[in-house]
Amino acid sequence: MKIRIFIFVLISFIYSCKKKELPVPKHSSGNLQKAVIPLTSSYKYQIFFSLQENKIVYSQLKTTWDLAFSCKDKNIFLNSSKLMYAYLTNSTQWKSVTDTIGFEKNKTFDSPTGNTDSTSIGKWWNQPSNIYIISRGYDENGNFLGFFKFKVLNYTSSSFEIAVSNVNDTTYFQYTIPLDTNYNVIGFSYSQKTVLSIEPPKKTWDLQFSQYTEKLTQPYLVVGTILNRYQTFALKLSNSNFDNATYSDAIKFNLSNSLNTIGYDWKVYDFSSSSYVIKPNLFYIIKDQKGYYYKLRFIDFYSSGGEKGYPTFEFQRL
Repeated sequence: MKIRIFIFVLISFIYSCKKKELPVPKHSSGNLQKAVIPLTSSYKYQIFFSLQENKIVYSQLKTTWDLAFSCKDKNIFLNSSKLMYAYLTNSTQWKSVTDTIGFEKNKTFDSPTGNTDSTSIGKWWNQPSNIYIISRGYDENGNFLGFFKFKVLNYTSSSFEIAVSNVNDTTYFQYTIPLDTNYNVIGFSYSQKTVLSIEPPKKTWDLQFSQYTEKLTQPYLVVGTILNRYQTFALKLSNSNFDNATYSDAIKFNLSNSLNTIGYDWKVYDFSSSSYVIKPNLFYIIKDQKGYYYKLRFIDFYSSGGEKGYPTFEFQRL
């Protein structure tokens, strides 16, 4: 009997010590706000936006970087804004890979969902000695940026060691990518041979506006909105009333952390007017890292002067 009582008390103690999810503090709904994102007609920027602050927190040219190294795990991502591809060769000898034969047939790209099981570089640690050929994609003017060879030499929880070179080079340059858990990823530019920050700290933003690679009939650069991969969720609602959506409605939904949940298809090209138009009766519910819910709808894709590439939206904290 004493043993049973002891076990019951022990189990009760363990459960009482489990970390509970903290509720969002009681709050009132915010005011309806408006924002304009200046991607410009060439779509040359990657722009990071905070809903809570209603401001752009970081902006950079989309050609700034090539590879992004996860600060959470072993995953490596391509710069989707440039239509990049990677090809895992069968060779482990650097000097044996001197051309791009086999690339077109075997190239892959990262899933726009952000699913780490569907990245182009993939589970490199299963074949750590094999060499990749990376296509750097295209700049905002459609110019091809070339290829390079790539390989991970070593990984720890605090850094990646990588090797890179031109495809026809028989020796490589070695770089250390130091990781910082305040960020989702740390970037590397092959053209500049530089390690750099390519996103703001992960707790300071919610949405990224840029071109990114989607799989349509074939991989294609679209202009859209990508979620922060850190504890940010969203849901698309069509044929629903934006004005009537409330917090009570939002908390009932199952939201997705797929990066392209908002995506690109809130607009459509109208051939009769040769312009983009916003789809009516379409809006999004977004849950940020702090647990706050927002509703958001797009209202324009053009600047006040008529230039495309200026996504304009309204949003409100619920």
